[in-house]
This record gives sequence, structure tokens and C-alpha cells, in this order.
Amino acid sequence: MHPITLIAAAGLLLMTGCASTGMAPAQTSTDKLTNSAGMTLYVFDKDSAGKSACNGDCAVKWPPLIAAANKQAQGNYSIISRDDGARQWAFKGKPLYLWFKDQKPGDATGDGVNNVWHTARP
Repeated sequence: MHPITLIAAAGLLLMTGCASTGMAPAQTSTDKLTNSAGMTLYVFDKDSAGKSACNGDCAVKWPPLIAAANKQAQGNYSIISRDDGARQWAFKGKPLYLWFKDQKPGDATGDGVNNVWHTARP
């Protein structure tokens, strides 16, 4: 079975997975990317394609969406190597992150932070 499974349900496109276990991100709507728990995913303007610029304290506030060692890239999703050696999911080459201030599924309080963080969109 592929690491990213597409399921059409009630007009929504879902990708099964879980950020905490390093599975693939989930897209629960057509306007933003989320993890399987429904938490909004973000991209960082200072990242370059395939390379995260968010390390140290930045990665505490913006936890990278970690990919488990046994997961493989597929479609628009790739896996990059972080400076600390961890594997991080990326969408169309842009590394994906969560935001520590988002408390519940659907929150998107990180969108626009410092004009360099944005909701990841398909």
C-alpha cells in the first residue's frame, strides 16, 4: 500500500496519515493542507525548495512535519533532510510545519505571522 492513500468522501479529498507518527500529511479541504488530526500546515518564505531554514527555536514554535523512516515520497509530497538529520514532509518542494499556537483542528493562527509564514495550500 502506498504511504499516501487518497480517499474521496463527501466531496472532500483526504489523505490518510498522522504527523505525530511521521505518516503523510492529510488534505481535508480544497483550500489548505492539514495533518490527519486536522491541524493546519504552514510554509515558510525563507525556505528554499527542498531545504528548511527553520531550526533551533524556530522549530520549537514551528514544529516540522516529520516523516517516519519507512515513509516514501509520492506525488506532490516529497521528503527533505533537515539539518538535524530528521526527515520532513514537503509539498511541491516547500517544507511543511505546524504552529505551536494552534490549539484545535481548523485553527490557522499562524497564517501571516511576520509576513513570512503562510497556510500551506494545494
